[in-house]
Amino acid sequence: MQQIIVGVDPHKLSATIEVIDQHEKVLGSGRFATDKAGYAAMLDYAARWSRTTWAVEGSNGAGRPLAQRLLTDGHRVVDVPAKLAARVRLLDTRPRA
Repeated sequence: MQQIIVGVDPHKLSATIEVIDQHEKVLGSGRFATDKAGYAAMLDYAARWSRTTWAVEGSNGAGRPLAQRLLTDGHRVVDVPAKLAARVRLLDTRPRA
């Protein structure tokens, strides 16, 4: 069964997501506002994939409000420490648009 990860980089006014499969193939991405409409749009966008796990950067810091909303709505959420996320970005060799 395919596992989908929704990686979230939360900020004060927006959340950037990247959706990947178990082979690290990027399936989608987007940037959403942190208000109710933006949160709903982000959930609608991610709903096209089943069995998602939300990997929220800094769930105990800047990402805490978003992680709590996702958990309250019944989503599977894991924390990605900010230090680890920074290292991944540093080592990422994929071209950026």
